[in-house]
Amino acid sequence: MAEVLPIATMLLVLAGTFFSVLGVTGYVRLPDVYTRLHATGKVTVFGAVFLLFAAMAWTPRGLGKGLVVIALLLLAGPVTAHALASAAYHIGIPLTHAVRDDLAAKALAQVGRGPIQEADLAAGLVEDNS
Repeated sequence: MAEVLPIATMLLVLAGTFFSVLGVTGYVRLPDVYTRLHATGKVTVFGAVFLLFAAMAWTPRGLGKGLVVIALLLLAGPVTAHALASAAYHIGIPLTHAVRDDLAAKALAQVGRGPIQEADLAAGLVEDNS
């Protein structure tokens, strides 16, 4: 067991570092705030979780604290990314290469300035008031 623990810890540190570097690379290379938040909100959380698992494996006395921090990271990371993306959308930061914008279609249809698509009606995105 004494020989496996350092190897497992090293593998967890390497996995955590890999995911953290992958998240930073996504942040630098992706075109707009929404895709950057996707990269940092998901990938770097997993990198931090792997690093925390490595710390818990190396120092087992911090097991309870490490599990609490991991739980908080897994709960707060996606919520924070969603809140930032929602704020960015509401202040008008444009989407780069947007294929479909459900929020804009819903807002235009409710104001009466855009066409209501049958797919939007079926999905429950808009209400037909006619």
